[in-house]
Amino acid sequence: MKSIFYVFAISLVALQFSIQNPLTNTAVKFNSLDNLSPKIMIEAKSIYDFTLNDIDGNPVDLAKYKGKKLLLVNVASKCGYTPQYAELQELYEAYEDKLTILAFPANNFGGQEPGSSEDIKSFCSENYGISFPIFEKISVKGVDKHPLYRWLSDKDMNGWNNEEPTWNFCKYFINEKGALVKFFPSAVKPMDEEIINLINS
Repeated sequence: MKSIFYVFAISLVALQFSIQNPLTNTAVKFNSLDNLSPKIMIEAKSIYDFTLNDIDGNPVDLAKYKGKKLLLVNVASKCGYTPQYAELQELYEAYEDKLTILAFPANNFGGQEPGSSEDIKSFCSENYGISFPIFEKISVKGVDKHPLYRWLSDKDMNGWNNEEPTWNFCKYFINEKGALVKFFPSAVKPMDEEIINLINS
């Protein structure tokens, strides 16, 4: 009996496997050390591993933006910061060869993005002539936070940053290698000198 238990214990120590974490949509890896301790190792994704639907419902693989700098912004149509759409479009037109802006409508703050995808698309087109990519509405904080925003706001996944959006029009700057390099709160305008410097660096 002891020999059977010994063999079973050795098998457990040697076992390596992975399961999917439903909260982060990332692989949770277990190895021999993990089986002997409560530590769980979560394999951080690259931003290029995410696919989201655009405002028209078409899947967009973020890997298509490899080699370009990215500015990710959680946007809303009925916010005091909504006029930043105009400056975001100005920034995009000025630096389109280097930078892509990705807009993610979210209704997390004050219910300020209540509309449908069609409502959002029409608002952005008619009021600001937006030509940069806009995606379907997602959640950017809370228990239903989208996995992309979990990556952006978890230092164990992105390497250093734990800040999640505090209001509409927060900004995350990604360099051309896919690394998150800066978080900007809502009050920082799109044409801010620091953002321009990051684009040109």
